[in-house]
Amino acid sequence: MAIVDVTIIPVGTTTPSVSEYVADIQHILKKFEEEGKINYKLTPMNTIIEGELPTLFQVISAIHEAPFQKGIQRVATNIRIDDRRDKKTTMEGKLESVEKHLL
Repeated sequence: MAIVDVTIIPVGTTTPSVSEYVADIQHILKKFEEEGKINYKLTPMNTIIEGELPTLFQVISAIHEAPFQKGIQRVATNIRIDDRRDKKTTMEGKLESVEKHLL
């Protein structure tokens, strides 16, 4: 199981707001989640996705394409991958690990 931090940046939008594009991406992610392929969480600055690495690459490709489908001509995608193979990790597990040190 890997965890990916991804930010899709549509370049050349008509306004400074990109929430419309973020919402489109969330709909795509919801479909992958409903199929049982990923878990995801929207944050104010990015989206965190967990799943098997080959699946995550498929998901990233799909969400990278979303702004192009709305007429955007340039998209920048930032990806950070945490692929730990010595034990199973999840978004929640990583947070719990830190929180127990805060007590």
